[in-house]
Amino acid sequence: MALASILLTGCATRTVVFDTDAPRGAITAQPGRRGLVIAAPHGTSDVRTDAIVAELARRTGFGVVIATGFAIEADTRQAPGRRYQVNRPMEGVPGRPPSEEVVTDCAREVYGAYEERVREVAQGPVRFLAEIHGNNHRDAAGRIEIATVGVDRELAFRLRTLLELIRDAHLRASREAPRLEVAIEPADTLRYTASGAKRCGILQVPERALHIELPKAARAEWREIYTGILADFLVQAVAYHPGR
Repeated sequence: MALASILLTGCATRTVVFDTDAPRGAITAQPGRRGLVIAAPHGTSDVRTDAIVAELARRTGFGVVIATGFAIEADTRQAPGRRYQVNRPMEGVPGRPPSEEVVTDCAREVYGAYEERVREVAQGPVRFLAEIHGNNHRDAAGRIEIATVGVDRELAFRLRTLLELIRDAHLRASREAPRLEVAIEPADTLRYTASGAKRCGILQVPERALHIELPKAARAEWREIYTGILADFLVQAVAYHPGR
């Protein structure tokens, strides 16, 4: 939380106070360009996504929301711990199927606070929301996956091409960095489709949304270069429209 607060100068941090026994967490937010929001719902458990989102907000001028500290059980060496999913009114374990998630009163409170901050930061209708997530699954270790809302197949192809061109331009200056593949629905089949957030969570709110899953390489040793790639991509992607 300290890192995000340092990067978000002048931000507003609200510690969520619960009526129930839910663990306390914090949601940091700062308005930016009206209608445009970038968020990290799992700023603690999706390691370094809080810092990535704070830097993306600085570079793009988008409004920003970062949620941290919403763990129910601590991670162990063997497996991740249970957490509030934050961007939907459920609790579950990262990497487990959505069918195993459960709706609870505490999870509803956490989600309600998160959605409220997203709407506040947008300063009106949420026209574009980009959520940054992280995963360590070996099947997705070599690619960036982007689940979408309000994106048709033609636009998905255009966005994928845009991100690939920006990636390659950045990588020419850093040839040691991995050339992560790009998969965007509905043009591509994804492992992480954000089905829960689409069904009953934050992805029902915006006109258009990109749910971006980053592998460890993009969040750890090559974080700086891939943060730059994503910043350039988001600034241009927000101007793209279906059918144009």
